[in-house]
Amino acid sequence: MMRPTAIKPMIPALALPLIGLAMPVLAQDAEAPAATIEAVVEAVAPIVDKGDTTWMMISAILVMAMSIPGLALFYGGLVRARNMLSVLMQVFTIFCIMSILWVCFGYSLAFTGAGSAEEATWLTPFIGGFSKAFLAGVDSSSLAETFTTNVYVPEYVFIIFQMAFACIAPALIVGATVERMKFAAVLAFVVIWFFFSYLPMAHMVWWWGGPSAFDAPGGFLFGHGDLDFAGGTVIHINAGVAGLVAALVVGPRLGYGKELMAPHNLPFTFLGGCLLWIGWFGFNAGSNMEATGTAAMAILNTTVATAAAALAWAFGEWLFRGHPSLLGGVSGAIAGLVGITPAAGFVGPMGAIVIGLAAGFLCMWFVVSLKAKLGVDESLDVFGIHGIGGIVGAILTGVFAAPSLGGSGLYDYATESVVAGYDIAGQVMTQTLGVIVAVTWSAVVSFIALMIVKAVIGLRVSGNDERQGLDVTTHGESAYNN
Repeated sequence: MMRPTAIKPMIPALALPLIGLAMPVLAQDAEAPAATIEAVVEAVAPIVDKGDTTWMMISAILVMAMSIPGLALFYGGLVRARNMLSVLMQVFTIFCIMSILWVCFGYSLAFTGAGSAEEATWLTPFIGGFSKAFLAGVDSSSLAETFTTNVYVPEYVFIIFQMAFACIAPALIVGATVERMKFAAVLAFVVIWFFFSYLPMAHMVWWWGGPSAFDAPGGFLFGHGDLDFAGGTVIHINAGVAGLVAALVVGPRLGYGKELMAPHNLPFTFLGGCLLWIGWFGFNAGSNMEATGTAAMAILNTTVATAAAALAWAFGEWLFRGHPSLLGGVSGAIAGLVGITPAAGFVGPMGAIVIGLAAGFLCMWFVVSLKAKLGVDESLDVFGIHGIGGIVGAILTGVFAAPSLGGSGLYDYATESVVAGYDIAGQVMTQTLGVIVAVTWSAVVSFIALMIVKAVIGLRVSGNDERQGLDVTTHGESAYNN
């Protein structure tokens, strides 16, 4: 589900007249207990449930653990030993930079918008404004709406949760250009990409006014009915396409296709992959914003889809290559996690299994067969897993969200009811629109950003530095001292 952030005071303005009407009635009975007045206020005041709040904070921490140490170890184990620390440092530094950028500018640009059609401009569907830059006007009493009318969480909780997403999305990209891109170039590129690709996509897919202002102008893709529960388009397709473009522009590693470039530490990759799986429960189920049955279903879907994808990749590899590898199984698990992300709260468990099987097998086919034919050194398969998996998951969400196939259907937040007459073909077309926008937007922004960085500071390290390894030449240290 998309995440609203329409902020309300502790007692909504509409509630004050109700309280005013109730006061004379209570005053007629001099013996009416004070608790009665409190009950009237409670009936109309926003509900801030400590269970929802706690679940959101735990989910945010789980998503942060996906980046550091999960993604860092997953990527680090896949590169050659002389580049281990460079990958860890890239992921770690990107996490730190995005945390700062998020609270300064990112949150405001992604999650603010016009309150009415009269206030909207042509930019409103594509990007927010600066009204909450540097978290202006936000304090510990500020609230953010969930998907249920009059149910809220503290706005700081929502900011923290979304910050975790903003940190991991650009960190995913580095896997496509490991072992040859300048550290400064990586950082400059992801900062430009964050402002011009991640934030607009987040706004287009997830921004709306919340249940209390459902008719207010929302994001472009939200307004078209695109379903993206936890970031299939916003994060995975967006980052996957950026990784592919970066790999093409930066070029292959020296010796690619001629020298052995096997992972140096698969146990690290396995550990990182498992940390990603566990953290993904916060990623998907936390996106529900409430500790409800839908959150529980998202956890279940995340488990079975991932298991199905891991098996699909491993057995597909067994069939085509004659052996099921650990790397294939873990890669399949990540593909399943990516595939179920847009669908986690919209489909039933059986639909989740099918999505996992499709994502695992198709990502395996791309990485094992098609990538070699294309000749692209997309080093750690950012596009092959996140791009392909995100596309598969986004489109199949339109199929398996159908109530007839065990899905939730389309929900009308204004009437708090499921929309009748789910159209699978129509929703698949809507999902395809979201995919096309994400692919095109990220590709254009990524290419321009890379050209700017190339012109200003250059993209690649020298050939000598690449052969020695970036750990020593860039960071002056080594991961392993014999």
